[in-house]
Amino acid sequence: MENDFYDFIIIGAGVAGLTAAQYASRANLSALVIDPISQGGQVEQIIELENYPGIYPAISGFDFIKAMTEQTLSFGAKIIKDSVISIDKPNDKYLVKTKEKEFESHTLLIATGAFRRQLNVPGENEFVGHGVSYCATCDGPFFKNRRIAVIGGGDAACDEATYLATLSDKVTLIHRKGQLRAQKGIAERVLRNPNITVMFNSIVKEIKGDTVVKSLLLENSKTHEESNFETDGVFVFIGMIPRSELVENLPKDEAGYIITNEKMETKFPGMYVAGDIRSKSFRQIVTACADGAIAANSARSYISELNEEVYK
Repeated sequence: MENDFYDFIIIGAGVAGLTAAQYASRANLSALVIDPISQGGQVEQIIELENYPGIYPAISGFDFIKAMTEQTLSFGAKIIKDSVISIDKPNDKYLVKTKEKEFESHTLLIATGAFRRQLNVPGENEFVGHGVSYCATCDGPFFKNRRIAVIGGGDAACDEATYLATLSDKVTLIHRKGQLRAQKGIAERVLRNPNITVMFNSIVKEIKGDTVVKSLLLENSKTHEESNFETDGVFVFIGMIPRSELVENLPKDEAGYIITNEKMETKFPGMYVAGDIRSKSFRQIVTACADGAIAANSARSYISELNEEVYK
């Protein structure tokens, strides 16, 4: 059976992947986006997207990605829900195998993003869905007016704590360091919020409970003293792990993010990487979109060079 062929296959339907599909389609390339879950990735969890240029007043991440998906489809790109099993290049084309079928392409973009890092402490896995969560918008309403602990000190932790503070006046942000590492404006918003208490230099050692979460065992990172902190819910936002299992043979930085050049090119001709999976100094929606646009333009140039070779 002949494989379905596309000029450009994009693995991952987050903002980097959808932007790449838009730019590729507008450049008259046939583009296929493959994602096992849905469009949007982490963006769907944003309550108010307030810092994307041209989007004012703020809208929800859900509405943003819904519009972006419709825009991508309007340009002619195809989006399917499926899981990629393997990537190979047995000849001059990339072969992408999914659970459902096989596809071929001249060029390929890896835009699989990253997933939430876990605490890896006793009780965490046992209480997932019973007090432990990694999505405030999904599970926050279950903890309205209750005691909530948010673990982390970066942008995501501060944003989620701010959201949870609209549901409860008993939100505690627990951070292992002596100061928040979030962007200044986001951190100041947390520190000014009367519904949020910040606990610095505190490390979660264990999550305790019976059928549901009851408390946290904390250790002071300076004195090493342990204490019991009572809470009804634990929301964990301590960083991300890149989804790079499909391309383990690509060079990575110390944190596991894939290294590319400024054109999003990898060591394999015709293969590109964009978005949160890529090694870079700043990860925002706007930078992921830029990555996707650059990757699509690089793919267009690569295919143009292939066509010139064919017609010589």
